[in-house]
Amino acid sequence: MKNFTTKTEFKPGTVWLAGAGPGDPGLLTLHTLHAMESADVIVFDALVSDAILDLAPERTPREFAGKRGGKPSYKQVDISLRIIQLARQGKRVLRLKGGDPFVFGRGGEEAAALVSAGIPFRVIPGITSGIGGLAYAGIPLTHRDTNQAVTLVTGHDATGNVSQINWKAISDGSPVIVIYMAMKHIERIVQELQNAGRPTNEPMAFVCNASMPNQTVLETTLGTCLEDVKKSNIKPPSVVVVGEVVNLRQGLDWLGAENGKLLINNIHSRIVEKQTG
Repeated sequence: MKNFTTKTEFKPGTVWLAGAGPGDPGLLTLHTLHAMESADVIVFDALVSDAILDLAPERTPREFAGKRGGKPSYKQVDISLRIIQLARQGKRVLRLKGGDPFVFGRGGEEAAALVSAGIPFRVIPGITSGIGGLAYAGIPLTHRDTNQAVTLVTGHDATGNVSQINWKAISDGSPVIVIYMAMKHIERIVQELQNAGRPTNEPMAFVCNASMPNQTVLETTLGTCLEDVKKSNIKPPSVVVVGEVVNLRQGLDWLGAENGKLLINNIHSRIVEKQTG
């Protein structure tokens, strides 16, 4: 493999906001890998895996700035101030965030803080778990036989609750809903979706530790998910998907197939039959 040479120089006194993807190091972009090799300091999130951090030179300092629901976390304002401080010291600062920095990653807030401080920055997109995690679970985000729209929604609003999220509008407008950070308020979310008219037998899946060796997928329904979650002991980090695309996993679970799982044929025909039956 030829060495990748980026045309963009990682200059001292700048910050690169980079997405580390859902966890599998193979899903990193070449730009992010270049940044890891060039950075003077890496400020990373809780969802950045050790396998990814191991790709950086051992000499590169690492600073943890993670946020985990229900656990002591760094305040966002302190994280922003820290990366500004490091940049003003003339360092090449890599702000490494799980998934994509601009998809429920608060990268927009950190970028705005850098603008206010006059710090040059660059954004490197990453594969968000709502796309990459579902792909590793064998669940397409879209399929022409099931949905022409999809909604990505956070499991809590700016207040930390779900009260400001218009679940009725989301439910009415999207056949497939992908919910980030849903576990803390999953009972309320399920209630809101049922109140909005989503059927109790609608397929639903929880993808835990997406793309990692310990990935776990719970297939369930909107009506039975709360009981199934308790039985399975599924925990964050998890991404939740609601919609008919979940049924496609029966034929598209490629990771399961690698481990000997027999996949179901004629998924396309089964979906069409269900829709017209």
